[in-house]
Amino acid sequence: MVPGAPSTTTTTTTTMLPASEAAKIYQTNYVRNSRAIGVLWAIFTILFAIVNVVCFIQPYWIGDGADTPQVGYFGLYHYCIGNGISRDLVCQGSFTEFNSIPSGAFKAASVFIGMSMVLVLTCIGCFALFFFCSTGTVYKICGWMQLAAGV
Repeated sequence: MVPGAPSTTTTTTTTMLPASEAAKIYQTNYVRNSRAIGVLWAIFTILFAIVNVVCFIQPYWIGDGADTPQVGYFGLYHYCIGNGISRDLVCQGSFTEFNSIPSGAFKAASVFIGMSMVLVLTCIGCFALFFFCSTGTVYKICGWMQLAAGV
């Protein structure tokens, strides 16, 4: 017996679907899968936007817990320092006052996270383009914006 050669012992025959019917089946599966991937992409984009906004806005990144030796906390561009005796805090820093950010690394991080947040929120806004453009065009636009936001 040669592999791939027709078998002489079986007498069953199989019929193939016509090409047009097979193409319709594959097209239906492709559209269904692409929509599911698009929905997952939109959900993950919204979750990424939430993380981005929280990282940018949240002033409480590190500090002021029950086990911290000194009163105070800091975030990306906002920090508060206390004296330990009283719970009074002296807070400084604002994104609108860029010179009040204490470190060059925090200034760079503020700019990059701010740009990433704007790009991701714009990408979410571009989901409305699904009503006006083809899905491939919207995927390309959003994909490039998310690549830039990730970098």
